[in-house]
Amino acid sequence: MDIAFNKNEDAYKQLVFKLQTKLKKVKLGGGEKKIASQHKKGKLTARERIDYLIDNESEFLEVGAFAGEGMYEDVGGCPSGGVIVGIGYVQKRQCVIVANDATVKAGAWFPITAKKNMRAQEIAMENRLPIIYLVDSAGVFLPMQNEIFPDKEHFGRQFRNNAKMSAMGIIQVAAIMGSCVAGGAYLPIMSDEALIVKKTGSIFLAGSYLVKAAIGEDIDNETLGGAGTHSEISGVTDNQYDTDQECLEAIRSIFDKVGAHEVAGFDRAKSLPPNRDAKDLYGLFPVDRTKPYEMRDIISCIVDESKFDEYKKDYGQTILCGTARVDGWAVGIVANQRKIVKAKKSQGASDEMQMGGVIYSDSADKAARFIMNCNQRKIPLIFLHDVSGFMVGSKSEHGGIIKDGAKMVNAMANSVVPKLTFVLGNSYGAGNYAMCGKAYDPRLIYAWPTSQLAVMSGASAAKTLLQIKVATLKSKGKELTAEDEKKMLDEITDKYNEELSPYYAASKLWIDGIIDPVETRKIISMGIEAADHAPIEKPFNVGVIQT
Repeated sequence: MDIAFNKNEDAYKQLVFKLQTKLKKVKLGGGEKKIASQHKKGKLTARERIDYLIDNESEFLEVGAFAGEGMYEDVGGCPSGGVIVGIGYVQKRQCVIVANDATVKAGAWFPITAKKNMRAQEIAMENRLPIIYLVDSAGVFLPMQNEIFPDKEHFGRQFRNNAKMSAMGIIQVAAIMGSCVAGGAYLPIMSDEALIVKKTGSIFLAGSYLVKAAIGEDIDNETLGGAGTHSEISGVTDNQYDTDQECLEAIRSIFDKVGAHEVAGFDRAKSLPPNRDAKDLYGLFPVDRTKPYEMRDIISCIVDESKFDEYKKDYGQTILCGTARVDGWAVGIVANQRKIVKAKKSQGASDEMQMGGVIYSDSADKAARFIMNCNQRKIPLIFLHDVSGFMVGSKSEHGGIIKDGAKMVNAMANSVVPKLTFVLGNSYGAGNYAMCGKAYDPRLIYAWPTSQLAVMSGASAAKTLLQIKVATLKSKGKELTAEDEKKMLDEITDKYNEELSPYYAASKLWIDGIIDPVETRKIISMGIEAADHAPIEKPFNVGVIQT
């Protein structure tokens, strides 16, 4: 390995260390004191419940670990959005698991909590995966009720999803392991089976204080809505258990007897490791986002035997398309190429050699055709982002770049095979859309620590915003010195760069998480396994495409 590889490897390992450090902090939820308080009550924490529930030595793919990062700081923050979500295995069956974290504001629902719960349900519905709710929540965080209560994608949407999933035949099991109050009480009871833990679990539309205020009745919470009440009198819950562990064992017993699921029929052969070490990714993928590299090298660290059957290799070279296998699964890969490539002057290049990462007309045309082929052959699609956008300028416009870009977006948006997206580096502007960004329903979307998501790069955006700001001030008769402009540029750049960060994107749930690059292969495999639960029910049709 050369010096450049080793330097980049060291720099990337520092990014991975930062990621792991931040994850450790996030996984403490509300902190060690709150965790100790949970234990004192005889309760497991949300993460401990998940660890107990899933099969020994099995994978748990977390979704939204950094949701809420840096948000709600004025009220103490909301680590992981106050709820743990992911895909795990229970009795060898893939399930979506949702566990309220009572160490974070007693599991109260913030706006980001609702968004994260909807994402969990969306994953279950798209992939027809069973979903398990481990309920321990104080309900809506009242100071922010106006941001969580009445709109389409707010708190109430989860109950609509409960009903829709039931009609779709998706298994839903809920365990009430703590508080479950007000509107939140409908979630477990709209599930197929509702279990409750004695003494710690309770469920009611209004607690004892509200009951006293509303109708003057004196009653304690246990008598009002405890395990005995709902398992022996109301029949709201199906069974009661002495401990969290017994309740979780009961869920495992339920899944031990569930019948086989339907399959979509995606092709899978024997899994073979890549010929190249996945850790080579640290040295191969540049931390400096301006440096070129060979995307084929990246793919060789991910796919089985490092075999990549390329489609139209010599055409549209700023996008690579081809088929491969990942952990045995057949996949179609669409990846941006940032190597120095030969580009036709007619496509807008200033000379014969042009930096990749930009989508030209021929690249968009190739990608559209490849996506259509994968749909015809029922091959899941993997998108690897490192895209600066579509080529601009008169030559590109005259050559029909908008038309060719629209063709790619049309084919991708109407794709009926599952799509999995990974943001490796840049993901700017319409390039994000064409490469199946969050707006285009990827089954899963994860990012590497080197990723950046925005309308354009930080430098370009800062200069543009500065020009607008300076022009506005000048129109009001205010003149700025060079020093004033530099200070303003620095402020704009700092703010924009903060918003470019993958952690910013993860906090807003624009991505499902930030991962160590070596985990990419595992996530692709688990994602396709999940998608294989959902047979394709509609034919592929791209509608009207301008040619």
